[in-house]
Amino acid sequence: PVVGYCSLRVILSICAAFDLEMAQLDIKTAFLYGLLEEEIYIQQPEGFILPGSEHLVGRLLKCIYGLKQAPHVWNKKF
Repeated sequence: PVVGYCSLRVILSICAAFDLEMAQLDIKTAFLYGLLEEEIYIQQPEGFILPGSEHLVGRLLKCIYGLKQAPHVWNKKF
């Protein structure tokens, strides 16, 4: 969604009046705040594979952008 200029000014004035802190989330990094409930394993990314450990996989603890569950977990978190 796109925020209007007047809405943004109201939010900023409320934060200033009540001495609140604001945080900005980029949509690509917002998915990183959601914790996964199920176990999801991924292959090692190319370029990060150490010799002798080609058979190892990684377990995701948090969502990453592009994961099918990411929008649902992010929406559930917030």
